[in-house]
Amino acid sequence: MAWAAVGPIPAGVVLDPNRRLGLGDVPLTRMPLGLGIDRALAAWGALRRAHTIGMSSSGLLVADAGTVLSLTRVTAAGDFAGGQLVPGLRLQLRAMAQGTQGLIDPGIGSVSAEPFPFATAEAMRRGSLQALLGTLLEAQREAALPLWLCGGDASVLKEALSQRGLDVVHHPNLVLEGMVDVHDRISRAPSL
Repeated sequence: MAWAAVGPIPAGVVLDPNRRLGLGDVPLTRMPLGLGIDRALAAWGALRRAHTIGMSSSGLLVADAGTVLSLTRVTAAGDFAGGQLVPGLRLQLRAMAQGTQGLIDPGIGSVSAEPFPFATAEAMRRGSLQALLGTLLEAQREAALPLWLCGGDASVLKEALSQRGLDVVHHPNLVLEGMVDVHDRISRAPSL
């Protein structure tokens, strides 16, 4: 089985190093050194799916809403075309708790529908969500491309973006879909 990882592998997990996917395995072009394999796989997964449903004529913008909200722009031809990185929901909450006195990490919990909550924990959650929504709305406006959304916080963001009238293509497992496609391509390649 193929695998990929951005960070260190947890102790006790045994993976075959010969099966690890790297950036060189992902058939996108113009990827800079240091691009996270998760971003490359999500972008490839979205581009492949967009081609399948006839939605890739202008390229796309992929938002992977995990620890970091990564935005990756891809052309219709499969060129990496830049991106943005912003602390994700949990990371923002943790940063406020660690970087200030008196604020305690409230955890994710539910985000208040009230735009200006009274309770500090609710205000932290609401402000963090608003920061991500503002980032996504502005990035999509500037890119003028379809927005594809994946990652752990994708469902919360999708709902909030839909309420604001933005159409979003939500595929929570784009990284895995990209990994499966890349693995299949490698498996089908003739061996020397």
